[in-house]
Amino acid sequence: MKLQLYLFSAMSYLLLTNQEEHILGTMFGYFDSANNSFIYDDDYKESAPCKMHVPGFNSLALMVVYFIVFVFSLMGNSVVVYVVCSMTKGRTSTDIYLMHLALADLLFCSTLPLWAIDSHFGWIFGNFPCKLFSGFQEASVYSGVFLLACISVDRYFAIVRATRVLSSRHLLVKVVCGVVWLTSGLLSLPVAIKREKIFAPELNQDICYDNLTSESSDQWRVNIRVLRHTLGFFLPLVVMTICYSWTVVTLFNTRSQQKHKAMRVILAVVLAFVFCWLPYNITVLIDSLFRGGTLTDTCEARYRVETTLEVTKVFAFTHCMVNPVLYAFIGQKFRNELLTVLYKQGLISKKVWVTYRKGSVSSVASIKSKNTSVSM
Repeated sequence: MKLQLYLFSAMSYLLLTNQEEHILGTMFGYFDSANNSFIYDDDYKESAPCKMHVPGFNSLALMVVYFIVFVFSLMGNSVVVYVVCSMTKGRTSTDIYLMHLALADLLFCSTLPLWAIDSHFGWIFGNFPCKLFSGFQEASVYSGVFLLACISVDRYFAIVRATRVLSSRHLLVKVVCGVVWLTSGLLSLPVAIKREKIFAPELNQDICYDNLTSESSDQWRVNIRVLRHTLGFFLPLVVMTICYSWTVVTLFNTRSQQKHKAMRVILAVVLAFVFCWLPYNITVLIDSLFRGGTLTDTCEARYRVETTLEVTKVFAFTHCMVNPVLYAFIGQKFRNELLTVLYKQGLISKKVWVTYRKGSVSSVASIKSKNTSVSM
């Protein structure tokens, strides 16, 4: 988490005005495929266009930050997937969900190198990669929040309803994960279809952007954003809030320390997700209200929203590397499993392995309490 805050501070510091500045209309315009040119919202409104400029991130610094996030996310989430796959026994339904969550983060971080290069050199990868990786990014965000909602429901039945998590249920969990990935893929199709490599004369470079007409520009973006807000964030957030509120109340009424420890990592993962993505989603929602005409559209308001979007987007993108850090620092069982994997691979000595595992669960009986245990 400290690394994420450091990167966020660095990006805030590197918000420079002496770099290439973009006219505010660039983000609020659309591409006219008939005339092969950009047209901005202000060009066809009766009001005078905004003459102010929005300061851009230092493109080189932004590229470096994206590559740093990519490296840490790739290493951390790969370790999570490997550790869960290496479990010979004791794998719970939550383990499977968390492994798929790590896969979603891996899918998301796989797109970062391209966006990093795009931030500095423009889109140089062609039309098909533009569609493909835009779809990957969209699907990974949907699958991540859906999996968090599934975990909250799983913990509700395990703790509140005291439903035993039997190995026979693993097939059902895998089916649910399959449905999550399929749904996320379908929801990402509109973005993948509309996104194209387009030359932006104002930037003198190619960009990966939605190819829309003037009649459908704002309506399309508002509809896509409503879909993202409802299905991709706020509705799953409501499910998580209800399930975890009920679960926390149940935990307060029991003295079982094992049950309390079972929720630490999961709650930390959910809070990290909300902390990283909520500011960006709120900002995008405000921008959508401007586009839909619900809020009064002024140059000053556009300036503030556009600047906030740039900052919160970078902060949201760093989320893909946060979960492995939470597992390592909060999840005692995950640390033990990781040490076991390292010991079996000969990377650490038996003395280090035994010493580190002294803080693990003291009794085998408590570990076998499948109805409340969380592997991380």
